[in-house]
Amino acid sequence: MAAPLTAGLGLKPQHYTDAVHCKEPGLWWEVHPENYLAEGGPRLAWLEAIRAQHPVALHGVSLSLAADAPPDEVHLARLAALARRIEPTIVSEHLAWSTWRGHYLPDLLPFPRTHAALARIAANIARTQDVLQRPIAIENPTHYLHIDGHDWAETDFLAELVQRTGCALLLDVNNAFISAHNLGTRAEDYLGAFPLHAVAEIHLAGHHADPALGDALLIDSHDAPVADAVWALYQHVIATTGPLPTLIERDDQLPAFEVLLAERGRAHATLTKEVLSCA
Repeated sequence: MAAPLTAGLGLKPQHYTDAVHCKEPGLWWEVHPENYLAEGGPRLAWLEAIRAQHPVALHGVSLSLAADAPPDEVHLARLAALARRIEPTIVSEHLAWSTWRGHYLPDLLPFPRTHAALARIAANIARTQDVLQRPIAIENPTHYLHIDGHDWAETDFLAELVQRTGCALLLDVNNAFISAHNLGTRAEDYLGAFPLHAVAEIHLAGHHADPALGDALLIDSHDAPVADAVWALYQHVIATTGPLPTLIERDDQLPAFEVLLAERGRAHATLTKEVLSCA
């Protein structure tokens, strides 16, 4: 019987050699599949070598599920081929859009949570799951400004997507913290209303203050250690849900592998402590 997943790390090329040889219990790796959609080459070979030693999750950034069109068929077929090849523990995507009339935009963009948007996104999730032949997990977004025209609270919107499509959720605690700060709400209230029963994975990441506006606007930068306030929210969530696979996201200003592994160890310790307390 395979050991349960505890805390994972985002796999970066700089750390491939360390990653393939690391034997930490419960360790898993997450990648952006867009970097591995080629039919061959060194990156795919490294990913297969990692997969032979550790579980791997696919975290997409370009399906554009909230767009006004279905996911690109060619891209979706290539993603499905990679999933068959890697057999990931989970495939996840963002509640956002990033394409417009065939053009990809370099961001994960917000939208009004209308009834029409709900129907459109549910259809796009269902189509994705049909092609992949597996459920996917949808990540809660980061917000930087108020948008008018919502028919649904975000937590209710996510719960309805789960109900309509059978998808899971990816709870990014850093996103919840940043959004609450930027919009003047409470992260604790958001997490209290979040459909935690549907969460299959958790993300933790670092952030920084906007260079021009300072602490008035926090940026989901993934270039710093996880903040203490985010750790506190995470520990509260885990105390409620029990252990859930948790990823430390770091995409910029990468430290040494040992530094990342130590931060991953903090999440691992939280998860294993909860296992012991429930035993």
